[in-house]
This record gives sequence, structure tokens and C-alpha cells, in this order.
Amino acid sequence: MPIVLARIDDRLIHGQIVQGWLKNIDVDKILVASDWVACDPVQKMLMAMAVPANIEFEVRNVRDAAESVSSGIPGGQKIMILASNPKDFLSMIENGAPIKSVNVGGMHFVSGKRQILYNMSVDDEDIKNLYRIYEKGIEIEGRVLPADERTNIIPVIEKEYEGICKGTK
Repeated sequence: MPIVLARIDDRLIHGQIVQGWLKNIDVDKILVASDWVACDPVQKMLMAMAVPANIEFEVRNVRDAAESVSSGIPGGQKIMILASNPKDFLSMIENGAPIKSVNVGGMHFVSGKRQILYNMSVDDEDIKNLYRIYEKGIEIEGRVLPADERTNIIPVIEKEYEGICKGTK
């Protein structure tokens, strides 16, 4: 099963996904990997309403999402995986999900986080998880929309990680 896009976006399903990404990449299915959305029928319903009718939509908890994509989906569907944070993607990867690249598209500023790029605010846990993803040989690129230039954000992550290790962050 080809994973067309694995994206960290704390808003999960929203206009940039539907109007930006889905109109520019070919996917058959969107899989939201989220423990909290999997337990919230209202959130699932609201997200499902935003997804075009021709695209299958599924919400699973993180472990089940990893199992789903690691075992393959019948018919070789092209899939977009959305998770709201790096921890969930790291968990999926550690549970066998064959993810080769992670797009960081939206990690917005909230209390307790620091902005390191225009679309990326993190705390120490986010940096540690992104760094662990990188250590597994997985590409991490920053891009809000498909037409944007792919930005290698590893140097920024490495710098932040070094600061955490030295106690300066």
C-alpha cells in the first residue's frame, strides 16, 4: 500500500488538506491516526463531513493505524496519513508502519511551545520525537502546501536537539 503523504498537522482535517493537498495529490483514502479523535464520535463526524465523497475516510487510534498500514490495505490504496504530533508518527513507525517521509505542515503555537519555523512550534518532547524519527532514517520535510518548496528541517531539529541535550532550551 503506497503511503502518498504522512503529515503532522495539529488541525488534522481542514481547508489546506481538502483544498490544497487533495487537489494536488492522488489518494484514495485519508487515515487519521489519533487516540483522542478515535474516542470522540463528534470529531470523527465533523472531519468526515469535510472529506470529499470520493475519498475513503477512517479514524483509528495510533496503534491500530500502525497495524493497518503495516499489514497493507486490500487493493493497494494510495493513502494519506494525518497525525497531530510527532509522538504519534514515532509510535506508528515503532509499531511497523512503513513510513519513509514525514511532512511537517502545521504545528501551531500554544502555551508551552516555542516557534522555530513559521509553521512549526515545538516543545522539548516534539523535538526529541522528531529527532528519533530522523535517527531511524526517515526524511522529515517542512511544507504547508504541495506547491511550496520542500524544506529539509533536519538542521533546525538537530540544533534544537543539541540545545536540549546541553540544557540551553
